[in-house]
Amino acid sequence: MLYWLLYQKLGSVVGPFRVFRYVTSRAMFASLTSLFLCIWLGPLLIRKLREFQIGQHIREDGPKSHMKKAGTPTMGGLLIIISIVASALLWADLTSAYVWLALFALIMFGVIGFIDDYAKVMHKRNLGLTSWQKFGLQMAVAAAITGVLVVMQYYGTYSTTLNVPFIKQLKPDLLIHAAMSNPYTYVLGFLPFYLFFVLVVVGASNAVNVTDGLDGLAIGLMVISAGALTVLAYTSGNKEFSEYLQLARNPRTAELTIFCSSMTGSSLGFLWWNSHPADIFMGDVGSLSLGGAMGVVAILIKQELLLVFIAGMFVVELMSVILQVGSFKLRNGKRIFKMAPIHHHFEALGWQESKIIARFWIAGLVLALFALTTLKLR
Repeated sequence: MLYWLLYQKLGSVVGPFRVFRYVTSRAMFASLTSLFLCIWLGPLLIRKLREFQIGQHIREDGPKSHMKKAGTPTMGGLLIIISIVASALLWADLTSAYVWLALFALIMFGVIGFIDDYAKVMHKRNLGLTSWQKFGLQMAVAAAITGVLVVMQYYGTYSTTLNVPFIKQLKPDLLIHAAMSNPYTYVLGFLPFYLFFVLVVVGASNAVNVTDGLDGLAIGLMVISAGALTVLAYTSGNKEFSEYLQLARNPRTAELTIFCSSMTGSSLGFLWWNSHPADIFMGDVGSLSLGGAMGVVAILIKQELLLVFIAGMFVVELMSVILQVGSFKLRNGKRIFKMAPIHHHFEALGWQESKIIARFWIAGLVLALFALTTLKLR
């Protein structure tokens, strides 16, 4: 909106406004806009959530030290979504289909999280949506986005080939074109791409969700991951950087820099209120939306496999849950960790919450920096 007004309409009249043609300038303003929106609107949302008695329900099988957090306002992810959407609409080029896909993913995964949170808050003993209900809704959103991407691939505005880190010559196509040439097997041609999309996007969404168990842990790691995605979106859309780093250049991804910087700024702004001891929790509406948007951005900029390192600590948290559940079912009740996700394991070992958070942030930063260094190791 401001991009259209300040540059496209007024840029030719007011010389200094031509600075808004540059993605870097608008990314900076977008991050600051979402940051200050989050900080400014935070007290209002916290007060309203307390008035409506929308507080966090603490599960009895969780760490006993968390019982004191019961009643802390939750569903603060609404603040994150509002800040990202407002900032992106103000500073991004709204003719970009990539931006709209990222916004769609953010909002729709947020709706799923909102339904889950609402069920928990309104019915204190209700654990929200079942795993299958949540997974089914996430797969439906994934199917919608996948369908759009396949159409974009047909018109040459998106590529379904996969970039493999360290091996620039290997670019497998996730569409089975031979199957798509036959009307009876047409749908099977999309299946590998859809399953891979679900693995990345739904996996990222749930990974952020399970990580959100300590004050500021998930949102702090989100600042790091979104910051790394901002760099990757910019380099993928920039001619000089993409050629130097031997990336598959797609100028359409440049506008995702605005979305990612908005996500970084809003995450940093929410951390202002979510840092230990937290004044508000993001809830599933925040964690599912951020994770889903992160996964979709990685798909759009063709860094799906690199997301394993960009969101490394989220992956570790999710794998700790999978391993714990698998061990419990396959080894007659034996557990690998004292408690899962793994941040609760360290709590059970006696680590202070603030120490766990800080060390996980450090590990997340190291993994994200490693992901960025691999761009030249190709």
